[in-house]
Amino acid sequence: MKELAMNTLVDRLAALTPERLRGIRRGIEKESLRALPDGQLALTPHPAALGSPLTHPRITTDFSESQLELITGAHPSVDAVLGELTEIHQIVYRELAALGDEMLWVSSMPCRLPTDETIPLGRYGSSNVGRAKSVYRMGLGHRYGRRMQTISGIHYNWSLPGAGSDDYFGLIRNFRRNAVVLLYLFGASPAVCSSFVAGREHELEPLGKHAMYLPHATSLRMGRLGYQSDAQAQLAVSYNSLDSYAASLEEALTCPYPPYEAIGIQNPGGDYNQLATTLLQIENEFYGTMRPKRVIAPDERPLHALRQRGVEYVEVRLMDLDPFEPIGISAGTARFLDLFLLHCLLADSPPDTQQEIAALKANQHLTAARGREPGLSLRRHGSDVTLANWTGELLVELAPIATVMDAAHGGGAYVEALAKAQAMLAAPETLPSARVLQTMRREHSNSFIAFARQRSLQARAALSAIPPTSALQTRFDQLAAQSVAEQTRIEATDRMSFEDYRLEYTSPARLG
Repeated sequence: MKELAMNTLVDRLAALTPERLRGIRRGIEKESLRALPDGQLALTPHPAALGSPLTHPRITTDFSESQLELITGAHPSVDAVLGELTEIHQIVYRELAALGDEMLWVSSMPCRLPTDETIPLGRYGSSNVGRAKSVYRMGLGHRYGRRMQTISGIHYNWSLPGAGSDDYFGLIRNFRRNAVVLLYLFGASPAVCSSFVAGREHELEPLGKHAMYLPHATSLRMGRLGYQSDAQAQLAVSYNSLDSYAASLEEALTCPYPPYEAIGIQNPGGDYNQLATTLLQIENEFYGTMRPKRVIAPDERPLHALRQRGVEYVEVRLMDLDPFEPIGISAGTARFLDLFLLHCLLADSPPDTQQEIAALKANQHLTAARGREPGLSLRRHGSDVTLANWTGELLVELAPIATVMDAAHGGGAYVEALAKAQAMLAAPETLPSARVLQTMRREHSNSFIAFARQRSLQARAALSAIPPTSALQTRFDQLAAQSVAEQTRIEATDRMSFEDYRLEYTSPARLG
């Protein structure tokens, strides 16, 4: 059976021309908290020199005013996308240096946080669309707590020329099935500052004076303490087709949810608590490990765009920031993702079931919390398999893809990236999650904050040592000025009250 599946994958791979493989596009969205030198969250506003976070195409904020999001364009090579991500970091660090001594926190799990209500929400100006972004974040805070929203990660956006919606949904089903391999190989958040879990139920163990961890964890970010929600746990979104996915999402966007109805749209003073009382306020609230995506028009709902024009690319959402890489991701990791995603696209992808969806969630939680535990067993196709064997089998299947990708692009970088993954599998102590705990123990008396602080300072030094060229600085100065002008234009053209705008934007009619 495995031999037949491998033959099918190789046949489909052979049908991909070098031109299509060179046409793959990948882009990166990278979230990072701004932190002070002592490891505390920076509470300063988004730097004005970086432009408007509402309209800047490359630099914005995520949940918090203190949480930068850096966005590359879509590129034909890994080197190109990481080159642009590096350039954006150069600009950010230049502006941060001009303002004071802040740095970007290199870990997915947050720095020292103030009280929940003190974590500042992103601010986007006085326009209706800007206010809606802030109100949405207020709603996230009410629903899940602000601390959870400060977790950061790397999103990898990916597309293949000629792939259609059915192809991408087949990819997504296989990605969800095999996502544990990525968590095992690249998870880098096995520990947290104890302030993150203060007052919360958890299963973590104390480590040193101010850290908590699980000894075999890979990615606490993707486990029960991370982007999880009891409310969303009842969502069993089907990825069998665009229609089934859209129907599942529309239900979550339109059905009232009693605990959120209790929060209400506005508080007694008239301030907004959230955009809606439904299970999801908007599409972006859905916490999936991968999303089907389509570039949207201004004020268009993402679900409407998908239904009208189909899937344009997929967004990988489970990658931790790599604290050992100044920009949060290495070229080898990005190339491995290319191989992994091609495998997901080419391999047979049977329909998912409710039973499989439940098993995948259990596998994710086990891998996040215990992935490096020797002999850890997961469920695959109704049978038990160790995570190490699962990973090893998948790496074997990636070998012909790596060879073909190197032939299309020239060189041997993809085979090298696969070889590095195979080396980590053979020596689990070299996995990023293991290296984090080793470095904490060896150099920082098991202090998570001291570890991440030092890595953040080193990343700042490395990127500050390559200041932007005058041409790059001029280009970003222009982008910043244009973004401010565009925000001003949007604010000047609003013609309806915010409540009317909210009602119209969240109307079910906008989802069709």
